[in-house]
Amino acid sequence: LWSYTPYRPLLTEVGDIYICRIVPGKTSIHFEWLDTDDDQYTVFYRKRGEKRFCLYQTVTATECDIVKLETETDYEFYVQSGAKKSRVRLARTGESIGVVVNYLHPDDEAYNFSGRYLCSPSFVRHPDGYLLASMDLFSHNKPQNLTLIFRSDDDGESWHYVNELFPCYWGQLFVHRGDIYMLSCSTEYGDLLISRSADGGFTFPAPVSILRGSNETWRGVHKSPQNMLYHNGRIYVSLEWGSWRNDEYHHAAMMMSCDENADLLVPENWSFTEPKKFTPSDAPELETMPECTITIEGSPVVSPDWKLLNFMRFGKPGYAIVYEANIKEPEEILKFSKCVKFDGHYSKFMICYDEITKKYFTLANYIYDYEKNLARNVLTLMVSDDLDNWEVVEHVIDMRDSPWEKVACQYAFFEFDKDDIIYYCR
Repeated sequence: LWSYTPYRPLLTEVGDIYICRIVPGKTSIHFEWLDTDDDQYTVFYRKRGEKRFCLYQTVTATECDIVKLETETDYEFYVQSGAKKSRVRLARTGESIGVVVNYLHPDDEAYNFSGRYLCSPSFVRHPDGYLLASMDLFSHNKPQNLTLIFRSDDDGESWHYVNELFPCYWGQLFVHRGDIYMLSCSTEYGDLLISRSADGGFTFPAPVSILRGSNETWRGVHKSPQNMLYHNGRIYVSLEWGSWRNDEYHHAAMMMSCDENADLLVPENWSFTEPKKFTPSDAPELETMPECTITIEGSPVVSPDWKLLNFMRFGKPGYAIVYEANIKEPEEILKFSKCVKFDGHYSKFMICYDEITKKYFTLANYIYDYEKNLARNVLTLMVSDDLDNWEVVEHVIDMRDSPWEKVACQYAFFEFDKDDIIYYCR
């Protein structure tokens, strides 16, 4: 199997009892753990830095709420049953935005074998109604190879742990022919992997490698969770081939596709375009420097004139780069189409077409100050009729009063959900 409950790496202390979900509140901390068939569990906690843990309470369930805590304060806690004990976990109390799927304190080393930060949000609604959400564990100079999956059966009001995938990074959940799929990399710039779950995401068989990465640090397949586009009988996904290394600083745009009636688990059924590297001569009007020419995390979309486009995050703030794919020749290199004025920062965004309003929507980090060109603390819903002209609908999350170096709401993944938009962000 590809899935574990939980994944236990060798020579790493996971704990006899596995705390699988943490949700801080303003003056409380909710956490859950996997059942070990014990009759009762005892919860201990302390304010971070104090010498002794306090017994909070004994429970028979596999979850607990520690309440009446000080706000904006770090606490350590663990759960024990007989000789079995969990890792000591860490959380900071405070107000949250929306419903928290899962939380990880940046000093909590529970997943240090993969990363220190929860990233790459992806979710999907199954035709049966439930939601699945995934996230991976990222940190510079870490292996980056673990993904956690959670499920909601009440339209996102509450969430519970399902399992975790290893190795799995930059994962993208999607539904095809009633089954749940995961498309991901094995690690940053690793192999491109795919697997299908026939039981609603509870188990995933060993994945199939459909594109080999370079197996070298900082060079190879690059992708992010983006919308899967069905068009003209094929499934399209954007990805890149590149490197953050100073001597090879580039990411070349690609598109992968497969006949929607073919077996997605057969590597030969997938087609890949040759990588297309952006050069300043493609858009001389932008007067870009080489360090600004990174094109990554593209969103595949069909234009009003029925062209298949890859709308990409670009290194120059205030602009996006658009490539065109050849529908008749799925392996032909992408063709530079245009640059578009786009008031989104250098951060991942998605573009989706709404069949009801006949408009294109995106959630992006809005540029409110060009002197803060890396700020990601404003998440904005924007709309377009033609993909060229974008208007602000609403600042969905506006935290520009908070320090942009420390606060961000980013990498939003969204879907149209009846009359609503449901979104999930980091």
